[in-house]
Amino acid sequence: MDPIWRIPILLFIFGSFNACTEPMNDQHAASSHYREPHRPQFHFSPKEKWMNDPNGMVYYEGEYHLFYQYYPDSTVWGPMHWGHAISRDLVHWEHLPIALYPDSLGYIFSGSAVVDWNNTSGLGINGQPPLVAIFTYHDPDGEKAKRSDYQCQGIANSNDKGRTWTKYDGNPVLPNRGPVADFRDPKVIWDEGSGQWIMALAVYDHVEFWGSKDLKSWAHLSDFGKEWGMHTGVWECPDLFPMAVEGSDVQKWVLLLSINPGGPNGGSATQYFVGHFDGKTFTLDESFANEVKDERAIWLDAGRDNYAGVTWSDIPGEDGRRLFLGWMSNWEYAQVVPTGAWRSAMTIPRVLNLKKTEAGYRLFAQPVEELKALRQAPIEITGTGIKTSISPQTELVLDFEISDSGDANFGVELSNGKGERYRFGYDQAANLFYSDRTQSGDFSFSEKFAGKPVTAQRLSKERILRLHLFIDAASAEIFADDGADVLTELFFPSEDFNQVKIYVEKGTVELKNGTGYPLAGIWP
Repeated sequence: MDPIWRIPILLFIFGSFNACTEPMNDQHAASSHYREPHRPQFHFSPKEKWMNDPNGMVYYEGEYHLFYQYYPDSTVWGPMHWGHAISRDLVHWEHLPIALYPDSLGYIFSGSAVVDWNNTSGLGINGQPPLVAIFTYHDPDGEKAKRSDYQCQGIANSNDKGRTWTKYDGNPVLPNRGPVADFRDPKVIWDEGSGQWIMALAVYDHVEFWGSKDLKSWAHLSDFGKEWGMHTGVWECPDLFPMAVEGSDVQKWVLLLSINPGGPNGGSATQYFVGHFDGKTFTLDESFANEVKDERAIWLDAGRDNYAGVTWSDIPGEDGRRLFLGWMSNWEYAQVVPTGAWRSAMTIPRVLNLKKTEAGYRLFAQPVEELKALRQAPIEITGTGIKTSISPQTELVLDFEISDSGDANFGVELSNGKGERYRFGYDQAANLFYSDRTQSGDFSFSEKFAGKPVTAQRLSKERILRLHLFIDAASAEIFADDGADVLTELFFPSEDFNQVKIYVEKGTVELKNGTGYPLAGIWP
């Protein structure tokens, strides 16, 4: 995903097309960074310069690979590369050199990566399966000439665990067949049922599905989406995968789809669809179809700052989790947020589960268990209206019991000595969660940043409400009711939030449990 609809081709002013700048890759350099104001301490962020979408997420031989849209010459969007990092625990990350550079075919836009276990591509050597990256080429000259066929798909392979990459001589493997300007963000999976690779491709206002036996030759299978979901912006970054419905033997297919603009609270966001896939065609579950017609959507995250997220490929069967990561920003202000050496971070990794609820099929999201390794000595959060000192990097687990009066309004307030504050709360009468950053610090960089508080309808009807918050310098990720509702929000206080209190503005609420865990940083 890339903001081509809004960034002129004069982006060359930010750096040359060859973009041969080498990334810093030594521990001393890492130590000199990661101490700036607003720098997250347990989220992934680049050492410096611009980052957006996660790309090519694949697991192989004990390593989680994270590639990402990267511009090494500026802190705003420019000619796209694939940055690269790996982790062995989903928590601590090691920066690696840039994996893919622009070339004569264009910039390297978003895409995916897979382990070609059976060497269907013929690109493996010495009996070992290759890693194959599938990505969009964006030709800036074609865009400048106002052609509409300047995006196509290419592949590259690695035979050394992703350390070096070789682009395929026969690129592009999928030329633009439209012609259509938005023809991008390929997410590829192996489908056992049809015995082929399946590509989900974002094509302006819908998704195209393509099939291949070898990752080189692709045949169009079907289209989905023109009449479903939200269409106020461009469709981007699809992800198709099967999921068992929790607590049953039923299997459904889930299609993630990001849109920009058109999110529920402005700017960019990610919607999803639940249905069936037969190796050729994706069809909506009947009940889900009723929910996403007439420009309606079910959102993966109701906050303003989780976009373009996809899931890891090739997670071992013994693990079995569907692991997700998103870009923690919003195109309405991503290029002007008040950070210095770098811009943007990723969300924490999350586990997705599909559940059948009274409202229909819903994706629940939870932080990965591996994050517990960062916990330090717990602190107790007691009572209401009492300020407790916390670390700027803190995990909060809060269990509330709500009276049956029906009018409770309460929540969590983060604050600092400058009088700045961020609030996340629940309005029982309206059955709405709300996220309020209107007094959270600096928002002079964009009139769209603070605005009015974000709201999201609560899915659960239980009187016990659990809030699970991850706070990291300039962000809050809130998982409510065990992940039934999730909101991700940025803020930029003039000094770190270092106090928390529980507030009750109306009604009767009891805090049954309140625990805070300072979290260790992940960078040297």
